[in-house]
Amino acid sequence: MLTRPRLARAPVSQGAHPTQGAAGAASRPGLVLDAAALAGLRALDPTGQKRLMERLFAAFQSSTGRLIPQLLESQRNADPKGLRHVAHTLKSSAANVGGMKLSGICAELETRIRLGQTSDLQPLVDALVEEVQSLLLALQQLSEASR
Repeated sequence: MLTRPRLARAPVSQGAHPTQGAAGAASRPGLVLDAAALAGLRALDPTGQKRLMERLFAAFQSSTGRLIPQLLESQRNADPKGLRHVAHTLKSSAANVGGMKLSGICAELETRIRLGQTSDLQPLVDALVEEVQSLLLALQQLSEASR
């Protein structure tokens, strides 16, 4: 179970393009998590008594556990509607936990599908899956560091 992380020291991720790989970022939570977004969450539960951060992180982990298999199945079936649904759903939930890079990848995937640009989506799908893994690891590391 996640404990309430102390997030005041999380550095802001700067200037990464949404489709750049997350190689190495998984070991450095500050490169994956956006400090401004996390500060906003802290402000909603400054004492941590409501365990807002813990609950949001757990909900994100649960939703990605359900959505990533849907994403991969949609990709295998060449189902742009399914891909767009997953990208749309993950876009907001990633931003809610400070995963702005993931949110950007999702927005790009969603936009390309909406515009009918459905050829060669594999690099974006791969980037999305990689960034989900990096974000989950960063959230776990942040939680463990606060114990």
